[in-house]
Amino acid sequence: SALAQLVVQRAAAAAAASGSSRFSLGLSGGGLVRILAQELPAAAAGAAEPARWLVAFCDERLVPPEHPE
Repeated sequence: SALAQLVVQRAAAAAAASGSSRFSLGLSGGGLVRILAQELPAAAAGAAEPARWLVAFCDERLVPPEHPE
């Protein structure tokens, strides 16, 4: 819950600083994605245009796309 609140606060701060409601968040995977998937929708309710957020999955590994893992 605290992590989701932090994301919402950062999104609001970014929107205020840029004058835009766009916000980008990169997630590397693991348990973080599961935690935010559970907590972020409720935390973002009423936030400034969460539909304009870009949530991207980032993979720091350097492997070919066809790699099985």
